[in-house]
Amino acid sequence: MIQPFQIHIAQTVLDDLKARILTARWPDAINNEHGMSLSFMKELADYWANDFDWRKTETAINAWPGFIAEIDGYKIHFLHIKSKHPNAIPVIISHGWPGSFLEMLKVLPDLTGNATTPFDVVVPSLLGFGFSSKPVEGGVNTSLMASLWVKLMDVLGYHKFIAQGGDFGAIISTRMAMQYPEKLIGLHMNYIPFNYKPFMPPGEKLSKEETDAQQQMFRFFQAEGAYAQVQTTKPLTLSYGLNDSPVALCAWILQIFRSFSDPDVPLEQLFEKDELLSNVTLYWITQTIHSSMRLYSEVQKEPLDFGEHDFINVPVGIAHYPYPRSFPARKYVERGYQVRYWKDMPAGGHFAAMEQPALFAADLREFAGTIYSSVR
Repeated sequence: MIQPFQIHIAQTVLDDLKARILTARWPDAINNEHGMSLSFMKELADYWANDFDWRKTETAINAWPGFIAEIDGYKIHFLHIKSKHPNAIPVIISHGWPGSFLEMLKVLPDLTGNATTPFDVVVPSLLGFGFSSKPVEGGVNTSLMASLWVKLMDVLGYHKFIAQGGDFGAIISTRMAMQYPEKLIGLHMNYIPFNYKPFMPPGEKLSKEETDAQQQMFRFFQAEGAYAQVQTTKPLTLSYGLNDSPVALCAWILQIFRSFSDPDVPLEQLFEKDELLSNVTLYWITQTIHSSMRLYSEVQKEPLDFGEHDFINVPVGIAHYPYPRSFPARKYVERGYQVRYWKDMPAGGHFAAMEQPALFAADLREFAGTIYSSVR
Protein backbone atom coordinates (compact mmCIF):
# COMPACT_ATOMS: atom_id res chain seq x y z
CA MET A 1 0.00 0.00 0.00
CA ILE A 2 1.32 3.42 -0.96
CA GLN A 3 0.06 6.70 0.47
CA PRO A 4 1.07 10.29 -0.37
CA PHE A 5 3.14 11.83 2.39
CA GLN A 6 3.98 15.43 3.21
CA ILE A 7 5.99 16.72 6.13
CA HIS A 8 4.78 19.17 8.75
CA ILE A 9 6.60 19.07 12.07
CA ALA A 10 4.72 20.41 15.09
CA GLN A 11 5.86 23.88 16.14
CA THR A 12 6.32 22.65 19.71
CA VAL A 13 9.08 20.31 18.47
CA LEU A 14 10.87 23.18 16.74
CA ASP A 15 10.47 25.47 19.75
CA ASP A 16 11.96 22.80 22.01
CA LEU A 17 14.87 22.39 19.59
CA LYS A 18 15.62 26.13 19.69
CA ALA A 19 15.46 26.22 23.49
CA ARG A 20 17.90 23.33 23.77
CA ILE A 21 20.35 24.96 21.36
CA LEU A 22 20.26 28.23 23.29
CA THR A 23 20.94 26.48 26.60
CA ALA A 24 23.80 24.30 25.36
CA ARG A 25 26.70 23.71 27.74
CA TRP A 26 29.96 24.21 25.86
CA PRO A 27 33.22 22.33 26.46
CA ASP A 28 36.58 23.98 26.78
CA ALA A 29 39.11 23.79 23.97
CA ILE A 30 42.87 23.86 23.46
CA ASN A 31 44.77 25.52 20.64
CA ASN A 32 45.16 22.27 18.74
CA GLU A 33 41.49 21.31 18.71
CA HIS A 34 40.70 17.61 18.33
CA GLY A 35 37.37 17.48 16.53
CA MET A 36 34.87 20.07 15.38
CA SER A 37 36.04 23.62 16.02
CA LEU A 38 34.46 25.19 19.12
CA SER A 39 34.25 28.60 17.49
CA PHE A 40 32.64 27.12 14.38
CA MET A 41 30.10 25.17 16.40
CA LYS A 42 29.17 28.23 18.50
CA GLU A 43 28.67 30.31 15.37
CA LEU A 44 26.65 27.57 13.68
CA ALA A 45 24.50 27.01 16.77
CA ASP A 46 23.66 30.71 16.91
CA TYR A 47 22.62 30.57 13.26
CA TRP A 48 20.64 27.38 13.86
CA ALA A 49 18.68 28.88 16.74
CA ASN A 50 18.07 32.36 15.34
CA ASP A 51 18.21 32.27 11.52
CA PHE A 52 17.69 28.75 10.20
CA ASP A 53 14.11 28.09 9.09
CA TRP A 54 13.02 24.46 9.02
CA ARG A 55 9.77 25.51 7.34
CA LYS A 56 11.75 26.43 4.22
CA THR A 57 13.19 22.91 4.21
CA GLU A 58 9.71 21.45 4.59
CA THR A 59 8.49 23.51 1.63
CA ALA A 60 11.43 22.35 -0.49
CA ILE A 61 10.80 18.70 0.42
CA ASN A 62 7.04 18.89 -0.08
CA ALA A 63 7.57 20.38 -3.55
CA TRP A 64 8.55 16.85 -4.62
CA PRO A 65 6.14 13.88 -4.62
CA GLY A 66 6.63 12.05 -1.33
CA PHE A 67 5.10 8.76 -0.25
CA ILE A 68 5.00 6.08 2.44
CA ALA A 69 4.88 2.47 1.23
CA GLU A 70 4.09 -0.41 3.55
CA ILE A 71 5.93 -3.52 2.41
CA ASP A 72 6.33 -6.70 4.47
CA GLY A 73 5.30 -4.79 7.57
CA TYR A 74 7.85 -1.99 7.12
CA LYS A 75 7.02 1.62 6.31
CA ILE A 76 9.33 3.06 3.69
CA HIS A 77 9.40 6.80 3.08
CA PHE A 78 10.48 7.74 -0.42
CA LEU A 79 10.42 10.40 -3.09
CA HIS A 80 9.26 9.37 -6.55
CA ILE A 81 9.79 11.81 -9.38
CA LYS A 82 8.79 10.86 -12.90
CA SER A 83 10.44 12.58 -15.83
CA LYS A 84 8.23 14.38 -18.33
CA HIS A 85 10.43 13.06 -21.10
CA PRO A 86 9.68 9.71 -22.80
CA ASN A 87 11.82 6.62 -22.32
CA ALA A 88 13.03 7.71 -18.91
CA ILE A 89 15.39 5.27 -17.18
CA PRO A 90 14.27 4.21 -13.70
CA VAL A 91 16.90 4.61 -10.98
CA ILE A 92 16.72 4.07 -7.24
CA ILE A 93 19.25 6.13 -5.26
CA SER A 94 20.17 5.03 -1.73
CA HIS A 95 21.89 7.25 0.82
CA GLY A 96 24.02 6.34 3.81
CA TRP A 97 24.99 7.58 7.28
CA PRO A 98 24.92 10.36 8.43
CA GLY A 99 23.18 11.49 5.28
CA SER A 100 19.55 11.22 4.27
CA PHE A 101 17.22 11.53 1.31
CA LEU A 102 17.86 15.29 1.54
CA GLU A 103 21.26 14.74 -0.10
CA MET A 104 19.53 14.08 -3.41
CA LEU A 105 17.25 17.13 -3.62
CA LYS A 106 19.69 19.19 -5.69
CA VAL A 107 20.18 16.48 -8.33
CA LEU A 108 16.48 15.79 -8.94
CA PRO A 109 15.85 18.61 -11.46
CA ASP A 110 18.87 17.63 -13.53
CA LEU A 111 18.22 13.89 -13.52
CA THR A 112 14.50 14.11 -14.30
CA GLY A 113 14.63 17.16 -16.57
CA ASN A 114 17.46 16.24 -18.93
CA ALA A 115 15.95 15.53 -22.34
CA THR A 116 18.85 13.42 -23.64
CA THR A 117 19.07 10.92 -20.79
CA PRO A 118 16.07 11.41 -18.49
CA PHE A 119 15.48 9.40 -15.34
CA ASP A 120 12.51 8.41 -13.24
CA VAL A 121 14.01 8.77 -9.77
CA VAL A 122 13.12 6.92 -6.57
CA VAL A 123 14.87 8.02 -3.36
CA PRO A 124 13.98 5.93 -0.29
CA SER A 125 14.91 6.64 3.31
CA LEU A 126 16.75 3.66 4.77
CA LEU A 127 14.99 1.78 7.55
CA GLY A 128 15.88 3.51 10.80
CA PHE A 129 16.38 6.82 9.00
CA GLY A 130 14.11 9.82 8.47
CA PHE A 131 10.43 8.98 8.17
CA SER A 132 10.88 5.27 7.45
CA SER A 133 10.23 2.61 10.09
CA LYS A 134 12.55 2.39 13.08
CA PRO A 135 12.69 -1.37 13.69
CA VAL A 136 13.97 -2.53 17.08
CA GLU A 137 14.48 -6.17 16.16
CA GLY A 138 17.72 -7.58 14.84
CA GLY A 139 18.26 -8.58 11.23
CA VAL A 140 17.21 -5.25 9.72
CA ASN A 141 20.23 -5.17 7.46
CA THR A 142 21.30 -4.25 3.94
CA SER A 143 20.13 -7.58 2.50
CA LEU A 144 16.65 -6.96 3.85
CA MET A 145 16.58 -3.43 2.49
CA ALA A 146 17.78 -4.68 -0.89
CA SER A 147 14.79 -7.01 -1.07
CA LEU A 148 12.42 -4.25 0.06
CA TRP A 149 13.80 -1.84 -2.53
CA VAL A 150 13.23 -4.38 -5.31
CA LYS A 151 9.67 -4.95 -4.10
CA LEU A 152 9.10 -1.20 -3.95
CA MET A 153 10.31 -0.78 -7.53
CA ASP A 154 8.04 -3.64 -8.62
CA VAL A 155 5.04 -1.96 -6.98
CA LEU A 156 5.94 1.26 -8.79
CA GLY A 157 5.99 -0.62 -12.09
CA TYR A 158 9.77 -0.72 -12.59
CA HIS A 159 10.83 -4.31 -13.23
CA LYS A 160 14.32 -3.40 -14.43
CA PHE A 161 16.26 -0.38 -13.21
CA ILE A 162 19.60 1.15 -12.25
CA ALA A 163 20.65 1.04 -8.59
CA GLN A 164 22.81 3.92 -7.40
CA GLY A 165 24.38 4.29 -3.99
CA GLY A 166 27.07 5.70 -1.77
CA ASP A 167 28.08 4.69 1.75
CA PHE A 168 25.46 2.22 3.09
CA GLY A 169 23.60 2.84 -0.17
CA ALA A 170 26.50 1.25 -2.05
CA ILE A 171 26.17 -1.87 0.09
CA ILE A 172 22.40 -2.04 -0.43
CA SER A 173 22.84 -1.53 -4.18
CA THR A 174 25.50 -4.24 -4.27
CA ARG A 175 23.15 -6.58 -2.40
CA MET A 176 20.48 -5.91 -5.03
CA ALA A 177 22.96 -6.83 -7.74
CA MET A 178 23.91 -10.02 -5.89
CA GLN A 179 20.41 -11.12 -4.91
CA TYR A 180 18.38 -9.84 -7.88
CA PRO A 181 20.74 -9.50 -10.87
CA GLU A 182 17.82 -9.96 -13.28
CA LYS A 183 16.29 -6.73 -11.93
CA LEU A 184 19.29 -4.51 -12.47
CA ILE A 185 20.31 -3.03 -15.78
CA GLY A 186 23.20 -1.31 -14.07
CA LEU A 187 24.87 -0.61 -10.74
CA HIS A 188 26.44 2.79 -10.13
CA MET A 189 28.41 3.63 -6.99
CA ASN A 190 30.33 6.65 -5.75
CA TYR A 191 31.78 4.61 -2.88
CA ILE A 192 33.16 1.11 -2.52
CA PRO A 193 31.62 -0.68 0.48
CA PHE A 194 34.09 -0.57 3.36
CA ASN A 195 33.45 -4.24 4.18
CA TYR A 196 33.98 -5.44 0.60
CA LYS A 197 36.58 -8.18 0.21
CA PRO A 198 36.90 -9.95 -3.14
CA PHE A 199 37.67 -13.63 -3.52
CA MET A 200 41.38 -14.30 -3.95
CA PRO A 201 42.45 -17.61 -5.53
CA PRO A 202 44.89 -19.58 -3.36
CA GLY A 203 48.39 -18.23 -3.72
CA GLU A 204 47.39 -15.01 -5.51
CA LYS A 205 48.54 -11.76 -3.96
CA LEU A 206 47.42 -8.18 -4.33
CA SER A 207 49.41 -5.96 -6.69
CA LYS A 208 51.53 -3.10 -5.34
CA GLU A 209 48.89 -0.61 -6.51
CA GLU A 210 46.22 -2.49 -4.60
CA THR A 211 48.37 -2.80 -1.49
CA ASP A 212 49.27 0.89 -1.54
CA ALA A 213 45.60 1.86 -1.81
CA GLN A 214 44.66 -0.51 1.03
CA GLN A 215 47.36 0.99 3.24
CA GLN A 216 46.11 4.49 2.45
CA MET A 217 42.59 3.44 3.41
CA PHE A 218 43.90 1.92 6.65
CA ARG A 219 45.70 5.17 7.55
CA PHE A 220 42.60 7.23 6.86
CA PHE A 221 40.29 5.11 8.99
CA GLN A 222 42.89 4.86 11.73
CA ALA A 223 42.77 8.66 11.95
CA GLU A 224 39.07 9.26 11.21
CA GLY A 225 37.21 6.00 11.80
CA ALA A 226 36.72 5.85 15.57
CA TYR A 227 33.07 6.86 15.11
CA ALA A 228 32.35 3.60 13.27
CA GLN A 229 33.87 1.47 16.02
CA VAL A 230 31.74 3.19 18.66
CA GLN A 231 28.59 2.98 16.54
CA THR A 232 29.18 -0.69 15.85
CA THR A 233 29.77 -1.67 19.47
CA LYS A 234 28.03 0.86 21.76
CA PRO A 235 25.47 2.87 19.76
CA LEU A 236 22.95 3.04 22.60
CA THR A 237 25.46 4.48 25.06
CA LEU A 238 26.41 7.17 22.57
CA SER A 239 22.79 7.89 21.75
CA TYR A 240 21.83 9.09 25.23
CA GLY A 241 23.82 12.26 24.62
CA LEU A 242 23.15 12.70 20.92
CA ASN A 243 19.39 12.20 21.27
CA ASP A 244 19.26 14.73 24.13
CA SER A 245 21.56 17.51 22.93
CA PRO A 246 21.08 19.02 19.45
CA VAL A 247 24.53 20.63 19.58
CA ALA A 248 26.13 17.26 20.34
CA LEU A 249 24.15 15.67 17.52
CA CYS A 250 25.20 18.44 15.13
CA ALA A 251 28.90 18.15 16.01
CA TRP A 252 28.87 14.34 15.71
CA ILE A 253 27.20 14.40 12.29
CA LEU A 254 29.18 17.33 10.88
CA GLN A 255 32.45 15.73 11.93
CA ILE A 256 31.78 13.10 9.25
CA PHE A 257 30.97 15.74 6.66
CA ARG A 258 34.25 17.42 7.63
CA SER A 259 36.39 14.27 7.66
CA PHE A 260 35.01 12.85 4.41
CA SER A 261 35.35 16.03 2.35
CA ASP A 262 38.24 18.19 1.13
CA PRO A 263 40.19 19.00 4.32
CA ASP A 264 41.69 22.15 2.79
CA VAL A 265 38.35 23.87 2.14
CA PRO A 266 36.18 25.21 4.99
CA LEU A 267 33.06 23.12 5.49
CA GLU A 268 30.78 26.13 5.01
CA GLN A 269 32.30 26.65 1.56
CA LEU A 270 31.66 23.08 0.49
CA PHE A 271 28.08 22.99 1.75
CA GLU A 272 25.49 25.63 2.52
CA LYS A 273 24.78 26.05 6.22
CA ASP A 274 21.07 25.52 5.63
CA GLU A 275 21.55 22.15 3.94
CA LEU A 276 23.90 20.92 6.67
CA LEU A 277 21.45 22.01 9.37
CA SER A 278 18.46 20.60 7.46
CA ASN A 279 20.09 17.18 7.56
CA VAL A 280 20.93 17.44 11.26
CA THR A 281 17.45 18.75 12.06
CA LEU A 282 15.92 15.79 10.23
CA TYR A 283 17.78 13.41 12.55
CA TRP A 284 16.65 15.48 15.55
CA ILE A 285 12.94 15.75 14.76
CA THR A 286 12.64 12.07 13.81
CA GLN A 287 14.83 10.90 16.73
CA THR A 288 16.65 8.50 14.45
CA ILE A 289 20.23 8.85 15.58
CA HIS A 290 20.17 5.55 17.47
CA SER A 291 18.07 3.63 14.95
CA SER A 292 20.32 4.79 12.11
CA MET A 293 23.54 3.86 13.92
CA ARG A 294 22.27 0.35 14.63
CA LEU A 295 22.90 -0.45 10.97
CA TYR A 296 26.64 -0.49 11.69
CA SER A 297 26.41 -3.61 13.82
CA GLU A 298 24.09 -5.25 11.30
CA VAL A 299 26.57 -4.58 8.49
CA GLN A 300 29.38 -6.07 10.53
CA LYS A 301 27.37 -9.29 10.87
CA GLU A 302 27.02 -9.68 7.08
CA PRO A 303 30.25 -8.46 5.48
CA LEU A 304 30.64 -8.36 1.72
CA ASP A 305 33.22 -11.11 1.87
CA PHE A 306 32.97 -12.60 -1.63
CA GLY A 307 33.27 -16.33 -2.07
CA GLU A 308 34.70 -18.10 -5.11
CA HIS A 309 31.46 -17.83 -7.06
CA ASP A 310 30.44 -14.35 -5.89
CA PHE A 311 30.78 -11.79 -8.63
CA ILE A 312 28.67 -8.79 -9.65
CA ASN A 313 27.83 -9.56 -13.26
CA VAL A 314 25.55 -6.59 -13.97
CA PRO A 315 27.27 -3.60 -15.64
CA VAL A 316 28.96 -1.50 -12.97
CA GLY A 317 29.90 2.16 -13.04
CA ILE A 318 32.25 3.71 -10.48
CA ALA A 319 32.56 7.43 -9.75
CA HIS A 320 35.78 7.98 -7.84
CA TYR A 321 35.62 11.35 -6.11
CA PRO A 322 38.94 12.63 -4.74
CA TYR A 323 37.86 12.82 -1.08
CA PRO A 324 38.35 11.22 1.27
CA ARG A 325 41.62 9.69 0.16
CA SER A 326 40.56 6.16 0.98
CA PHE A 327 39.48 4.50 -2.24
CA PRO A 328 40.60 1.02 -3.35
CA ALA A 329 42.49 0.49 -6.58
CA ARG A 330 40.47 -0.25 -9.68
CA LYS A 331 41.94 -3.74 -10.00
CA TYR A 332 40.80 -4.55 -6.48
CA VAL A 333 37.25 -3.50 -7.33
CA GLU A 334 37.31 -5.43 -10.60
CA ARG A 335 38.06 -8.64 -8.72
CA GLY A 336 34.42 -8.65 -7.60
CA TYR A 337 32.55 -6.26 -9.90
CA GLN A 338 32.11 -6.16 -13.67
CA VAL A 339 33.34 -2.60 -14.04
CA ARG A 340 32.22 -1.18 -17.39
CA TYR A 341 32.76 2.46 -16.45
CA TRP A 342 35.21 4.18 -14.12
CA LYS A 343 35.64 7.91 -13.78
CA ASP A 344 38.07 9.84 -11.61
CA MET A 345 36.04 12.90 -10.73
CA PRO A 346 37.68 16.35 -10.71
CA ALA A 347 36.14 17.50 -7.42
CA GLY A 348 33.90 16.39 -4.61
CA GLY A 349 33.80 13.99 -1.71
CA HIS A 350 31.72 11.41 0.07
CA PHE A 351 28.50 13.45 -0.11
CA ALA A 352 28.81 14.00 -3.84
CA ALA A 353 25.17 14.59 -4.77
CA MET A 354 24.94 17.32 -2.16
CA GLU A 355 28.32 18.93 -2.77
CA GLN A 356 28.67 18.51 -6.55
CA PRO A 357 25.13 17.95 -7.90
CA ALA A 358 25.97 18.86 -11.51
CA LEU A 359 28.96 16.48 -11.62
CA PHE A 360 26.96 13.74 -9.92
CA ALA A 361 24.05 13.97 -12.36
CA ALA A 362 26.29 14.21 -15.42
CA ASP A 363 28.28 11.18 -14.31
CA LEU A 364 25.17 9.07 -13.77
CA ARG A 365 23.89 10.07 -17.22
CA GLU A 366 27.25 9.19 -18.78
CA PHE A 367 27.23 5.77 -17.15
CA ALA A 368 23.69 5.16 -18.36
CA GLY A 369 24.88 6.06 -21.85
CA THR A 370 27.46 3.27 -21.74
CA ILE A 371 24.69 0.72 -21.24
CA TYR A 372 22.25 2.59 -23.49
CA SER A 373 21.13 -0.38 -25.57
CA SER A 374 20.17 -2.42 -22.52
CA VAL A 375 18.23 0.35 -20.79
CA ARG A 376 16.12 1.40 -23.76
